[in-house]
Amino acid sequence: MKRVFQVEATDANSGARAGKLQTEHGVIETPVFMPVGTQGTVKCMTPDELRQLGAQIILGNTYHLMIRPGLELIGKAGGLHKFMNWDKPILTDSGGFQVFSLAKLRKITATGVEFQSHVDGATLRLGPTEAMEAQRILGSDIAMAFDECPPWPCDREYACRSVDLTLKWAARCRESVVERASRPFNSGNERTGETPVPLGQLLFGIVQGSVFPDLREKCARELVAMDFPGYAIGGVSVGEPEAEMFRQVEMSVPHLPADKPRYVMGVGTPPQMLEMIARGVDMFDCVLPTRSGRNGRVFTQTGNYAIKNAAYREDFGPLEEGCECYACRNFTRAYIRHLFWANEILGLRLMTGHNLHLFLGLLRRVRVAIVAGEFDEFRREFVARYQEKTETDEII
Repeated sequence: MKRVFQVEATDANSGARAGKLQTEHGVIETPVFMPVGTQGTVKCMTPDELRQLGAQIILGNTYHLMIRPGLELIGKAGGLHKFMNWDKPILTDSGGFQVFSLAKLRKITATGVEFQSHVDGATLRLGPTEAMEAQRILGSDIAMAFDECPPWPCDREYACRSVDLTLKWAARCRESVVERASRPFNSGNERTGETPVPLGQLLFGIVQGSVFPDLREKCARELVAMDFPGYAIGGVSVGEPEAEMFRQVEMSVPHLPADKPRYVMGVGTPPQMLEMIARGVDMFDCVLPTRSGRNGRVFTQTGNYAIKNAAYREDFGPLEEGCECYACRNFTRAYIRHLFWANEILGLRLMTGHNLHLFLGLLRRVRVAIVAGEFDEFRREFVARYQEKTETDEII
């Protein structure tokens, strides 16, 4: 398989590395944070605003997009890039996690999952064949293999079944890529609405195994034997303590190839990302900066806080001193707090933009530190001064 990832620098004191990942819609410099655009949009942000923030790649989700607006419509639009007017890379999740977390009355079989839609209760089916065809229509640069995500906690018997299904489904996803590559090139058809076959679409396998080291190793080794262009570590951030989350990453990374990108799904806070970069992870996605921003939580270089608190009623400073984002250059905490209490949409947009500026900018600085040989010092200093806060909103 053609090599698409190149490691450019490594840290002498940890597993951190800086690399470049080649995709159909451009090169991604890693480590990278990927804003989540589940339903074809990063909530509160326009594509142009994302470009201005420096987003290199965003996520879409197969499960949500196949439910609405539906794959037929996106196919007629020419794929997800054209539908949402985004010209940079897109990664699509296969929908496996959403079937685990959202769907009602799941019935798991050897060939996939039957479930009820969380929107209208309609009976749907999603398996490796359907997930790969859906991601073909979406035209994402990176597609994820369909997997079975176990809950936390789960017993060993369940974890074993989950790994067996994940490996079986990964093999079927891999076969579909080979079958697609053997077909004549399809450049699409505007008249019929047929979307092009994305011959350069990269398929990542997903390592499962819950908290069991031998199952994580088995899953990783068998996926590596299938020769995917990249690998994700799944089944984390599903309710387990932070220390357990780190441990599951540590169980998985040593069994993944050094010349392929590694992606931890659904993670995390700024310190968590730095700790996982130190453990050899290259790619991250999380709804935290956008969802928390819409709920009034501000992320900064030293922690986070709730903008709706009474302490900021007459605070005429920026959300974070020294921040160069649009919100901090133009508005005060007092004003943004007012927007939230007045239920004004601008408040959600300003907070989302600020938080994404922090997350995206942090990983750009991490990359610079790795290349300069200064990551270990950067990580220790950042984590030491970062304080998680659990303020409650005070009405005044």
